[in-house]
Amino acid sequence: MALPSTKRFTNVCVFGGTNYGKYREFVDAATHLGKVLAERKIHLVYGGGNLRLMGCVSRATRDGGSQVLGIAPKPMAVTEIIGKTNDEELAVSDMPERLTAMLHHADAFIALPGGFETLEEIFKMAS
Repeated sequence: MALPSTKRFTNVCVFGGTNYGKYREFVDAATHLGKVLAERKIHLVYGGGNLRLMGCVSRATRDGGSQVLGIAPKPMAVTEIIGKTNDEELAVSDMPERLTAMLHHADAFIALPGGFETLEEIFKMAS
């Protein structure tokens, strides 16, 4: 009989769309996820954007008192898009390096509604 795991996630990486999507429920779910992460003292690792769904997650996580690490390629790391909801920022050279950094900083991964890029990110993490 296998013993239950005592590993506790401390850093969760969230992937998701950079728009709000079709339904209000997507925004509500993203905000709720951020609140749950903060309530459980789980830190957020994500692509660093403060816009739309990912902005909802990062704001709710930070406002709830948990750490937020935004990882973004240097060309995308402009203050209008990145940084307003991050406690810490990590600038990397490109998207493949971003995914590698996310993999190294997170214990688990969650995908919110998104497009092909979200699917690509999750499939790369799974492989």
